[in-house]
Amino acid sequence: MRDALGAVQSMLVLGGTSEIALATARRLVARGCRLVVLAVRDPDTAAGATSQLERLGASVDVVAFDALDTSSHQRVIGDVFDRHGDIDLVLLAFGVLGDQNTFDHDPTAAAAAVSVNYVGAVTASLAVAERFRDQGHGTLVVLSSVAAERARRTNFVYGSSKAGLDAFTQGLGDALAGTGARTMVVRPGFVHTRMTEGLPPQPFATSPEAVAEAIERGLARGDEIIWAPAILRWVFVVMRHLPRRLWRVVSAR
Repeated sequence: MRDALGAVQSMLVLGGTSEIALATARRLVARGCRLVVLAVRDPDTAAGATSQLERLGASVDVVAFDALDTSSHQRVIGDVFDRHGDIDLVLLAFGVLGDQNTFDHDPTAAAAAVSVNYVGAVTASLAVAERFRDQGHGTLVVLSSVAAERARRTNFVYGSSKAGLDAFTQGLGDALAGTGARTMVVRPGFVHTRMTEGLPPQPFATSPEAVAEAIERGLARGDEIIWAPAILRWVFVVMRHLPRRLWRVVSAR
């Protein structure tokens, strides 16, 4: 359960090696979070993150989780809740960017990326929501993207998968109203991470630490949607309504 001041005491990270997720976990541990469960495809890859969080004072559990193995999600997530009794926050941070040129020539690769970014996220989120309803509280934080607002020609497979995830998470939040549980959509812009390494930076590029700070603020305020950086909200007020011919030009980078 949350403590008397409402601080997160326990969290589950789906995609436990995500740089944004780990930056968020570090901030929440500094605020009093005492249990972090890292759900990763290969538990051996989480050794460094585990040591770091333990040095900060958290108890860390690592579990195997495969975003593509949708039939296992309810069991894996249920086991985490059963073993630890109560989870305050679940951060859904797994996803793949992929390469649009590859997708153009390999539809199977595109299908795999969409399955991770959207299908796997749907099944995992529904499993979390079921447990949140049972315990009567909890926040599901989902890493979406500004790409969800309007798909660019250079990454429209990725953008479309995030658009679906974004809409799903908002709908799930509406469905959870009155249960004590809620969702929060996070829409980062270009973030300097391993996933974007080698790509030309975009305007308003940011860092995992800055996104984590925005997530922490959003949790404290009870926000349902946050942008990172915040100025992107106003940028996309304009971008969303550009005529398609003009959008094709400005989004070609």
